[in-house]
Amino acid sequence: MRIYEGIEQFKPVRYPVVTSGTFDGVHLGHQKILQKIKEDARRNHGETVILTFWPHPKLVLNPEDRSLRLLTTFEEKAELLEELGVDHLIKIPFTKKFSQTSSDRFIKEILEKKIATKELVIGYDHRFGRNREGSFDYLKAHASDYGFKVIEIPRQDIDHIGVSSTKIRSAINNHKIHMANKLLGRTYSITGQVVSGNRLGQTIGFPTANIRINHQHKLVPAEGAYAVKVIWKQGQFDGMLNIGFRPTIGGVNKSIEVHIFGFNKDIYDHNLKINFIKLIRKETKFNNLEELRLQLGKDLKRAQKILSNP
Repeated sequence: MRIYEGIEQFKPVRYPVVTSGTFDGVHLGHQKILQKIKEDARRNHGETVILTFWPHPKLVLNPEDRSLRLLTTFEEKAELLEELGVDHLIKIPFTKKFSQTSSDRFIKEILEKKIATKELVIGYDHRFGRNREGSFDYLKAHASDYGFKVIEIPRQDIDHIGVSSTKIRSAINNHKIHMANKLLGRTYSITGQVVSGNRLGQTIGFPTANIRINHQHKLVPAEGAYAVKVIWKQGQFDGMLNIGFRPTIGGVNKSIEVHIFGFNKDIYDHNLKINFIKLIRKETKFNNLEELRLQLGKDLKRAQKILSNP
């Protein structure tokens, strides 16, 4: 897959079949659209083109609202789209100025002139352009003027999946990681750098790697202990991960700590990818470190059982 930093880098391709959107999460609903553009491109010996906007429009238009957390960073989104067989990904820098682009100008200057679109595939509720004025009906009414076909993914084809980025975020925020995974069609993941911690886990027999997420808007699951798969370099390892404030020792800052089973390598400053499989328990305050140690032993057995039959 080729990635373009802006529309100006894009060069014409054979029979472009195009779709556009934020595609946060690249979930099952998005995958329905991707399946359609791939089928149409293959049938016409063409190539698939995705226009995506970065940063997420809500972060630009409502900067004072810091509540939005993203299911995927741009890098994660690009990796997922490549795995799904997309040919071309165009990153459109989303600014307040760009948000004032009319739907007609967007169609003429980007879809028609820059990409030479042959087919545009959109979801039933997709809107674009200034104040979201562009709709499927608008496109359909003007399609003959632009010289490309407009294809809508019907409401029933999306709704029967029962998925949206908002629904997935809600599941992750409410300890329902198994539901989020089902809606995503894969395990939810975070990627972060291993940094120094207070080594408390090591003193009670459960050494952990402390993870720092470098993307401030990435959604971190709700506080609790999780069974996880850890990706380091080319290897995959079983583990259990805790997210929370460590109330047993009076912690005040949220931490992300992963205990990798049977692992003793030096991984400071390395990046780990964490795939969340299932919640073990919500965050709990214990009376002392011995109670915590005993619970961690139970968590380990629970995690091993989950991971042996995920």
